[in-house]
Amino acid sequence: MLLGSVEAGGTKFVCAVGNEDYRILDRTQFPTTTPKETLQKTVDYFKQFKDLKAISISSFGPIELRKNSPKYGYITNTPKKGWANTDFVGRIKEDFDIPISWTTDVNGSAYGEYVMATLFNEKINSLVYYTIGTGVGAGAIINGNFVGDIGHPEMGHVRLKRHPDDLNFKGICPYHGDCLEGLVSGPTFEPRTGKKGQDVPLSDHTWDIMAFYVAQAAIQVTLMMRPAKIVFGGGVVSEGFLKKVREQFNELMNNYVDVGDLDKYIVMPLVKDNGSATVGDFALALKEYNK
Repeated sequence: MLLGSVEAGGTKFVCAVGNEDYRILDRTQFPTTTPKETLQKTVDYFKQFKDLKAISISSFGPIELRKNSPKYGYITNTPKKGWANTDFVGRIKEDFDIPISWTTDVNGSAYGEYVMATLFNEKINSLVYYTIGTGVGAGAIINGNFVGDIGHPEMGHVRLKRHPDDLNFKGICPYHGDCLEGLVSGPTFEPRTGKKGQDVPLSDHTWDIMAFYVAQAAIQVTLMMRPAKIVFGGGVVSEGFLKKVREQFNELMNNYVDVGDLDKYIVMPLVKDNGSATVGDFALALKEYNK
């Protein structure tokens, strides 16, 4: 059975075809330009595969997930230029009369990690997945279901206690300034240091400041949801950075609740190269097909 995956990011689209074992059989990627051009490239890619049974789309947002809404399947009030009010699912349905799953990019990644945990015989019922890259977002799963009813979570925009060495940095979020995304996303490095993130060594104090903020986010979801584990992916994240996050988490939590071994609680993705969303999409497409 052939299943389609669309990981729709604000910078690039990653499209793939796989099977019910979540194995990638073919994959391509292209820049995110205009909706018309980018969605046409998506359609053209999948038209190569005549026996495609279902497609799952994990998209940047905000998006409309409520099936009773006339805007279901739309990217809504995104700051991504030209993409606000785009009928994403509707455009794909014009060419494919097959089941289509629709969720956020971070939900797709969360589901991929949830599926992989099962395959690795991890006995978990819940997890939270954060991506920290050009932006910051998170998806949460409890008992196999996404958290969110009237909309999807926007955990990248929670407010935080400021680090005393970072009070002069106003943050870069166009809506909130110094929310989580405004303080730890990849583009925050240049206004702070004059360098891109990949050029800033882990010994730089900026990483300690960012770990302070990320640890607060981890504490928030720990105290509100008590997930089995928290996964951090995205271009900003490395094992060295997560070591700093764990240290800050331990200090800030101050033994208030027990989460077990922090090395197993705050972790890198099981799927390498930030491929969690593709695995999640295959699983969600199969789930949609079987409904």
